[in-house]
Amino acid sequence: MFKVVGVVGAGTMGQSIAEMLAAKGLDVHLVEKTPEKLQQAKEMIEQSLDRQMERWAITGAEKKLTLNRLHMETSLQHLSDCELVIETISEDLDSKKDVFQQLDRIVPQDTVLASNTSTLSLTELAGASQFPERVIGMHFVYPAVRIDVVEIIRGLQTSDSTFDKTKRFTEEVLNKSGVMVYESPGFVTTRLICLLINEALHLLEEGVASPEDIDSAMSIGYQFQHGPLEMADRFGLDSVLAALDRMFREYGELKYRPSFLLKKKVRAGHLGIKSGVGFFKYGKDGERIS
Repeated sequence: MFKVVGVVGAGTMGQSIAEMLAAKGLDVHLVEKTPEKLQQAKEMIEQSLDRQMERWAITGAEKKLTLNRLHMETSLQHLSDCELVIETISEDLDSKKDVFQQLDRIVPQDTVLASNTSTLSLTELAGASQFPERVIGMHFVYPAVRIDVVEIIRGLQTSDSTFDKTKRFTEEVLNKSGVMVYESPGFVTTRLICLLINEALHLLEEGVASPEDIDSAMSIGYQFQHGPLEMADRFGLDSVLAALDRMFREYGELKYRPSFLLKKKVRAGHLGIKSGVGFFKYGKDGERIS
């Protein structure tokens, strides 16, 4: 079973996945291009652990152990001993292919290469590797630390061995439910949640209710931890827009066409938690302040 895992990309999702893996007792190598981004990622992970300590969810010793298992790297070369590498960079097919091509030259042939993509084709992505049978999708739902489901996606050439190892790892080591999903843009979770967010945006555009009341109606009425607009802020409005754009192109159905209000927010740089403002405002620790 995997004991040393690499995570490529230290953005919001990469941070959450790396923190979750380290908390499970795994040695984690988190790779980002610049020391500045790595430092920012480390600070955000520490803040996340501090919030858990405040809730008595973990102890100070557990926080220290988790941080000690995290190794911050600026080069893919440091992943040469990893048994599993999870790619979490932005949803750009060419960039992801480039990462997989580099990994082919670095990691052993039996290392599983997983992508956290939510909308791109695993089969097309696997085509960038000399060993497409070892490429698989592991789509975590944010925040990966708390959400106990992983969509496991097989590409056309993903081997039974790769799938079985990934599913066992997900369920036995991570203690999460591994749901097998056939390759389709958006899979299950992204496809459904983006439609909910997009419809909430249409309600807001039409003046049906305020952002606060839209979110209150859904969070109270359906016991969501966050309403759809705050969810969008936490995912990153640019990420939501990219997902909707790709599904609109792939399916050609109007229900996936992104709200103009979403486009306007992204153009203004109001991306949600990562920028401090989206539909709501957030502090440095990611907590909503208004």
